[in-house]
Amino acid sequence: MSAHARPGWMEKPKPATQVAKVLALIAVVLLVCVPFLVILSTSLASQREVVANGGWVLWPTDPTLKAYRDILEGGIVTHALGVSAGVTVVGTLLSLACTVTLAYALSRPGVFGGKPVLILVLFTFLFPPGMIPSFLVVKELGLLDSYSSLILPVLVNVFNLVVLRGFFQAIPEELYEAARLDGAGDWRVLWSVVLPLSKAALAVVGLFYAVAYWNSWFYASLYLESDHWPLQQVLRTYVVAGSGLTDTTVGEATVNAPQTVQMAVLVIATVPILLVYPFLQKYFTKGVLTGAIKS
Repeated sequence: MSAHARPGWMEKPKPATQVAKVLALIAVVLLVCVPFLVILSTSLASQREVVANGGWVLWPTDPTLKAYRDILEGGIVTHALGVSAGVTVVGTLLSLACTVTLAYALSRPGVFGGKPVLILVLFTFLFPPGMIPSFLVVKELGLLDSYSSLILPVLVNVFNLVVLRGFFQAIPEELYEAARLDGAGDWRVLWSVVLPLSKAALAVVGLFYAVAYWNSWFYASLYLESDHWPLQQVLRTYVVAGSGLTDTTVGEATVNAPQTVQMAVLVIATVPILLVYPFLQKYFTKGVLTGAIKS
């Protein structure tokens, strides 16, 4: 084998291969971006233009914010947006706090009862509770029609717990020992040593929790009355059920919601979480791969 010979996977791609990759990338980008563009354009178009184009508009000729004014002035979407934002922020913070502390405890060797607790946690991942048992537990705890019912039953996600546990185990043991020699206890070690080194994993897990809380609608339909619905459940009523909402009869089918209103609600429900992702994207790959590989 020549000294200058390189394995096939290290050779420079042929022009035809590069062109094929570029075309495939363009096709994937179009498949992702065009639906978003159509939704946004339809929400900005007039109802007459939407009807004239068969229900969808790729580029509105006379953009208007009427659909957004209609849904925000009504109060239902504004209230639901506040509910979703509150549940997402509070739920993410509580879930991160519980997941971090439990993952840290399970990552340390010699913790009393660590293995049985880990097995119990993994058991819930393999055999999740059904809808009826979950509803009965929430009912018996007095959480029905309470925002706590959207947070407490899903406070700790097993996958996120395993990722953080693996990340904590990957931290060199010498750092733990050095902190112990300085007289630091478990809480001090967690706060001053572990968390500063785990920003990537925390960002990824926090994003997972935030997306889950923001997109959650099923539990809201089970546990909450209609005037307490989060944004995703309101979105379902607009888009899936195709009905409009009023301040007095939330969720009751009235006149069919126009296509522009449906797409405007969809944009409002999608944009906030899309704005958060770019700030965490640099941590995403690092956090997931490190936690998964080291676990």
